[in-house]
Amino acid sequence: MQPRALVSQCLLGVPCRYDGACAGKEDVCREAAARGWIPVCPEILGGLCTPRTPAERQGERVVARDGTDVTAAYRRGAEEALRLAKLYGARYALLKERSPSCGSGTIYDGTFTGRRVPGDGVTAGLLKANGIEVFGETELSEMIQRMKWDEENDTVWQ
Repeated sequence: MQPRALVSQCLLGVPCRYDGACAGKEDVCREAAARGWIPVCPEILGGLCTPRTPAERQGERVVARDGTDVTAAYRRGAEEALRLAKLYGARYALLKERSPSCGSGTIYDGTFTGRRVPGDGVTAGLLKANGIEVFGETELSEMIQRMKWDEENDTVWQ
């Protein structure tokens, strides 16, 4: 059985980013289509609209630039992404880097100055805590390599 993965919808060309734009990447689209990856946008799944005020993590909270606490929506979206991962048996996720929901390893520092700090977005952190390997869009080849290794060595969750 081929390994399954979640993928950020914005990487597939869906205009769901906070600014109404997309971050579509041709190589991601090609791999997602060929492998049947499951598209998700945790922010939309959590009830936020597009466009929306930019938000960043401030510790355990997610706060919009205007000061609105949007943590609950980010948590709802993360829970829904995890539910979909479990439903479809996804073991991997290819997510938008630096996002307050999808960022993995590095996120913006919460000051809206563009400064980056070590950390995970709400969804990336929840997926990792539940055994799902999370990769950023610049790590596409590493994720595919990992998926192929699992498939060849029959370590894929069934």
